[in-house]
Formats: sequence, structure tokens, C-alpha cells
Amino acid sequence: MKRILALSILSSCILFADTMSVQVKNTYLRTTPSFLGKKITQLNYADKVTVNKEQNSWINIYSPLKNKSGWVHSSALSNDRIVLKGSDDAAQDASKSEIVMAGKGFSKEVESQYKQQNRSLNYRLVDQMEKSTIKSEKIVKFAKNGSLNLNN
Repeated sequence: MKRILALSILSSCILFADTMSVQVKNTYLRTTPSFLGKKITQLNYADKVTVNKEQNSWINIYSPLKNKSGWVHSSALSNDRIVLKGSDDAAQDASKSEIVMAGKGFSKEVESQYKQQNRSLNYRLVDQMEKSTIKSEKIVKFAKNGSLNLNN
């Protein structure tokens, strides 16, 4: 009888666990709640995850798809259920990148309108910055030299 009761309670906890969706193109599951934490695996847009606990702006989650647990920044997750329609080999009117941006309220039309209203802004530099990468070792060294907190 005790086993049945324990299993019943455990299964109800699993059924009612907080489920979230990845709302960015991709993000990394990390060993610690820090952007500099070791990467465990990559999560992709619309992947479903289960919340274990929260710490500041980081969420410890379990990914059933990857069968792994770790930390993800809260900005990469959404409480909304995200559903992808179609498949990679199906013809689509919008790219994956456009779908992600549209989910955040940003579209080519909004970008176009913004560019027209702000013609003096240099978008070439923004594009260049988005393409640049910096190794995490350099970020850690920079942060330590500046006595910055790496935990948030």
C-alpha cells in the first residue's frame, strides 16, 4: 500500500512539473549557473524542458530529448508552448531565424521600419559584432582582471 501511495505521489509530481520551451535559436545546457560554465549539450528552439529549480536568473532544467540536466539562463526559456510546424525538408515561407525573431516580436518589416527611422545607425558594425566570437578563457581572464562577478 505504501509503495502504491509513493508511486502515486511521485507520478503526480512528474505530471505537474513546470515545463518550459527554449525560445532562442539555440542555447547551451551548462554545469553551473554561469555563461562561463562548462557546456554539457546544445538545446534548440522549441525543445521542451522540465524545471528542477531556479537560482537568480538561471534555471536548472532536465531535457528529456537529450536526457541531461543542467543550467540555462532564464532569458532562453519561455513558459509558452512553442510548436514548430513543417520540417527541415519542407518548403517554408520563413527561415528558422525569422521564426525565432517573430516569436520575440521582431520581423523583417519591423527591422526595415527601424532602419528607415534611424538611417544614421551603422548596421554593418552590428552584423560584424554578431559574427564575432570570443573564447571563454579570454572572458574569464577579462572578468578576473576586472574583479567581475561571473555567477550572474
